[in-house]
Order: sequence, then structure tokens, then C-alpha cells
Amino acid sequence: MKTTGPKPTPDPKYRERVYKIVRRIPRGRVMTYGQIAYMLGQGYTPRTVGFVMHGADESNTPWHRVINSQGKVSTGRIVLPTDKQQRLLEREGVKFDERGRCDLEKFLWKPRRRTSRKTEDATARAALYGR
Repeated sequence: MKTTGPKPTPDPKYRERVYKIVRRIPRGRVMTYGQIAYMLGQGYTPRTVGFVMHGADESNTPWHRVINSQGKVSTGRIVLPTDKQQRLLEREGVKFDERGRCDLEKFLWKPRRRTSRKTEDATARAALYGR
């Protein structure tokens, strides 16, 4: 399969960028692997975020708050009790149905996009001058 355009350059700080986002997820909320990949930008996929999360330091990264796009936990293929992630989330108030899905409408965390000072200034100018 051919792709068009230049390939993105791998970011040597990719792992830390993933962990930085995950550390911001509040208790009782979740994000999906795809959401994090989207925030990181072109060239990053939910699968690569998953690989990074499997190496997360449990003591300072709330890895359990990252789930798949179906609202389910994804610990089945790693060496952990299969229900550990769900139990940790339930302790934080995240509810799962009988199929093991949480309600993403209710529990998905959508961080506000941070705007740069330049963007804020341009927006203020446009509002002031009607542009």
C-alpha cells in the first residue's frame, strides 16, 4: 500500500508525551487509545499508544484509565489479572454493564484544547475589529 506525502519523523519523546496526557486524566474518567493517538498527531495510532501503555509505571501513571473505543478494558493479552483494570476503574466510580462496557458518553474525558497566546490574540483582534 502506498502512502502519499512524507512520513512523520518518529518523536524520541513519544512515550513521555503519551504518559503526560494519561497523567492528566481525572479519577473516575477514561480516555481511549484512539483519543490519545489523535491528540499526539499524524503518524500515531491507537495500537502504538497501547504498546506504550503496556510499559507504563503503575506508581505514577494511571494506565488503567485508558480503554478501547468500545468502552472496554484491554488487559486480556498482558500478564495481569484480567479484571484488574476494570476493578481499578470501578473503585474510582466508573460503571460497567454486563458486557463489560462503560458508558463513554458519561465517563469519557475530553480535555480542553490549550490555545497559544498567539491564537488568543488573533481571536481577540477578530472579535474587536469584526474580522
